[in-house]
Amino acid sequence: MKKKTGFDRSTTLKWHPATRAVRGGTWRSEHGETSEALFLTSGYSYDSAEEVAARFAGEEQGMTYSRLQNPTVAMLEERIALMEGAEACRVQASGMAAMTTALLCQLSAGDHIVAAKAAFGSCRWLVDTLCPRFGIESTVVDGRDNDAWEKAIRPNTKVFFFETPANPTLDIVDMAHVCSLARAHGITSVVDNAFATAVLQRPLDFGADVVAYSATKLMEGQGRVLAGAVCGTKAFINDVLLPFQRNTGPNLSPFNAWVVMKGLETLDLRARRQSENALAVGKAIEGRVARILHPGLASHPQHDLAMHQMEACGPIFAFELPGGAAQAMRFLNALELVDISNNIGDARSLCCHPWTTTHYGVSPEVRLDMGVSEGLLRINIGLEDPRDVIADLEQALTKVGL
Repeated sequence: MKKKTGFDRSTTLKWHPATRAVRGGTWRSEHGETSEALFLTSGYSYDSAEEVAARFAGEEQGMTYSRLQNPTVAMLEERIALMEGAEACRVQASGMAAMTTALLCQLSAGDHIVAAKAAFGSCRWLVDTLCPRFGIESTVVDGRDNDAWEKAIRPNTKVFFFETPANPTLDIVDMAHVCSLARAHGITSVVDNAFATAVLQRPLDFGADVVAYSATKLMEGQGRVLAGAVCGTKAFINDVLLPFQRNTGPNLSPFNAWVVMKGLETLDLRARRQSENALAVGKAIEGRVARILHPGLASHPQHDLAMHQMEACGPIFAFELPGGAAQAMRFLNALELVDISNNIGDARSLCCHPWTTTHYGVSPEVRLDMGVSEGLLRINIGLEDPRDVIADLEQALTKVGL
């Protein structure tokens, strides 16, 4: 396809990842716009009744309804798939819509799911609370323990589900081992890659079947809209996931899709710079806190595995204060530059207290079992000069007696 209308897939597959993030999936109208067009429409008109019937029957290509197809949304889906090295992608209204869709589209009553215990609070809620309501059995394991995955397999196990790095403890799962184990037993592996994105880590390269995202985070990158995405084979996306999504409707709006596309244009630059900044900040405060959980630091017990799987470790890490929740709250209140916020992946540095925010929805016992203590803080390092972020954290640590 010519440049004035866009690029065909055979052309885009020749490009390097950073180029795909800027130009992949771009369609152009007859006007030849350089920035992707925003198609704010819920439905489409047709030249004849026969044409619409053929489209709904799948006999003719074309849009039918924006719960199924929208040009702006489709451009984002193609771009994410190209970046991920996946055959196909469908985007959703939020990261949790993506996780829910990726799981429920393939699970039924009587099935069994094995999940890593270290996870975002809402993801644990899906595994611990939602799935059992529909007769789906679940087992949680220490994702870092390769043997634990195999021991948890049952005859009815259908899915392995995990985050790597995990939120907020930064646990690393050995993807090559766990995904290979899943395939050997006919189990589908679903990997939440939101902490890294395809810029820093590509789970499909390590044998994952499905990759899911909160595109709200690093992909969008500036805290403006919610979005989610699920990538996989054409067969999985079109035959397994799409029927669930089209009939339940967790769809992404065209405007939000357009905003995420603008974010993807700078994702490679942001992810790498924020990773550098986070490593600098982590090194600066490591000696002043009770514990730091940053896979880019040599002190992390899975540092070597992280370096094998990831090009860089991303902008997020966690650290623990010895004085529990009270000291953590005082620390947050002492911050001057860094915002108190539970978002991540933002261009701004943000810090939160998982015990009372992101993981409040699970019981205290589960939080502790996950590694989320009352003194744990999670921080997203942004694009500010890291020296200013370090200075702010150091003055806050001093104010709380550390």
